[in-house]
Amino acid sequence: DCTFHRCVRLGKFDADRTITFIPPDGEFELMRYRVTDNINLPFRIIPAIREMQQQNRVFINLKVIANFSQEHFATHVVVKIPVPKNTAKTKIKTSFGRAKYEPETQAIVWRVKKFPGNSECILGADVDLMPTVRNKAWARPPINVEFQVPTFTSSGVHVRFLRVYDKSGYHTNRWVRYITKAGSYQIRI
Repeated sequence: DCTFHRCVRLGKFDADRTITFIPPDGEFELMRYRVTDNINLPFRIIPAIREMQQQNRVFINLKVIANFSQEHFATHVVVKIPVPKNTAKTKIKTSFGRAKYEPETQAIVWRVKKFPGNSECILGADVDLMPTVRNKAWARPPINVEFQVPTFTSSGVHVRFLRVYDKSGYHTNRWVRYITKAGSYQIRI
């Protein structure tokens, strides 16, 4: 599943998988693709949730492990951990980054600006709940994760070579930028 900029000659790509194009002026996105098989997931997330209904409390422990090399780092990492609707207050500790309870999203939102590769971080939270008349079971929605990992490809797709044919004497900058972004990254709890 891939889409190309309109300057790409699609016939050549279909014939021999070579991307040939006459670039427009300025910076542009040549290709965007999505892969669903054989993906090297950048993070492993291990949740442990314990509900204490008699005490109206929930204990959350979450470990996030970076599965990419220490040469890389993830940026703008946001982990949204859902909590029950009747949450009164939370006490949160993290190994790094900042986390706080956001009542409007009914979640603990953990933000890490720069997450180094081959590392792990831990969040622990004690959630106090307001007593309810009906003891309704918590549905436990999934944990959502947002992130970007520059210079890393989860799919393993790489540009083998880049050749520029220039007949006009125009100065070109040859470079390729790899970035892995979270599409819909969810972990069931």
